[in-house]
Amino acid sequence: MTALTDNPVRARTTINMPTNLLRSFVAIVDVGSMLGAAEQVYVTQSALSLQIKRLEDMIQQPLFVREGRRLVLTAQGGLLLDYARRVLALHDEAVTAVSSGQVAGPVRIGMVQDFAETLLSGVLTHFAELHPDAQIYVRVAGTAELLGLLDQDGLDLVVGYAAADDVEAVGVAPMVWYGSRENVLRDVVPLAVLERPCRFREAAITSLEAAGRPWRIAVETPNLSSLRAAVEAGLGLTCRTPLFLPADRSIELLPLPDVAIIVRHGTGAAKTATRLADLAADVLRSL
Repeated sequence: MTALTDNPVRARTTINMPTNLLRSFVAIVDVGSMLGAAEQVYVTQSALSLQIKRLEDMIQQPLFVREGRRLVLTAQGGLLLDYARRVLALHDEAVTAVSSGQVAGPVRIGMVQDFAETLLSGVLTHFAELHPDAQIYVRVAGTAELLGLLDQDGLDLVVGYAAADDVEAVGVAPMVWYGSRENVLRDVVPLAVLERPCRFREAAITSLEAAGRPWRIAVETPNLSSLRAAVEAGLGLTCRTPLFLPADRSIELLPLPDVAIIVRHGTGAAKTATRLADLAADVLRSL
């Protein structure tokens, strides 16, 4: 019997295309741009370009051509696209079928900055210990951005904030004012806020305007740690949940609404995402 490696024709023609390269290729086609696809598959644009170059080298065919700023599939790329979709669908079906209840495969989780420390050091670590074959990708951003990505199938799971009466709430937290009492007494209240869109920013402004208190934006930042530093330095007042700073750092000012904590996963989410959502919800209910 002749060994497979002894057959020069078979050895020369066998090409193994990794599924991560095929996923990246399909993502570029579906999203329509390298930048959007890079965000969806959680790699940098340069890494994504290298993946496509590697795939093209494997099959010795170009997959895309540029027409102005647009990437257009070549005839060979269009042919591969159909096969790639079928290969990935069959691959994912096989993983589900043979895992026999084991949680495996990738899960893409988005969370607001408030929960990053708690979930990263607690839930995600515990989840990885229970399910070592699972792959976890994390994106930290505002709730509106994360829900947009969830709707576009760019994420599997989102942990964020919503209105207090949201039907998907796993918990409700009060909004609390933070800052120096000196700033409370100013004629024009200085605010430290996150960039729009931000539920807490709007709540603070609405509360002040309802009470007829003049205000100004003293500090605006996209980063929660920078916001915390600005408030502790006395640069402005802000409102967040009690996760933001210790309770003794809160101040009395004006009424604020409650805010809901939500854990939402996409329709048809894989077992990995639903299991992680359950763990996250359990922890967030206890906060």
